[in-house]
Amino acid sequence: MVRRRRPLAGPRRALGADPDYRFTLANERTFLAWIRTSLALVAGGLVATQLLPELAVPFGREAIGVALVALGTVVAASAFRRWVGNEEAMREQRPIPESRLPMVLTLGTALVAVGALAMLLLHEVGS
Repeated sequence: MVRRRRPLAGPRRALGADPDYRFTLANERTFLAWIRTSLALVAGGLVATQLLPELAVPFGREAIGVALVALGTVVAASAFRRWVGNEEAMREQRPIPESRLPMVLTLGTALVAVGALAMLLLHEVGS
């Protein structure tokens, strides 16, 4: 019987054996690095909506800001799931699960950058 877990439940400590504390701490440091990345994306999104000049595209800076905040939200949520999965895998001495988080972050950042560049170029052409 597969037991459903609450979405924000941490790793199940009853699984397997305690891993070497150095691996647990390294997993936590990696999680915190992803959280710093998500905070930077959210802050960048808020800054974009407040400090970028008005662009030729209506609501352009707001679109950039919302995209960055959304990407930051996805990264934060995915980082937690990744931390839990890694911790449980270490406890059960299984391979660390694959993660799509680096690909999502790369593609998301690239899409926002291309969109922002296009809006800035349209702004310059329109000036």
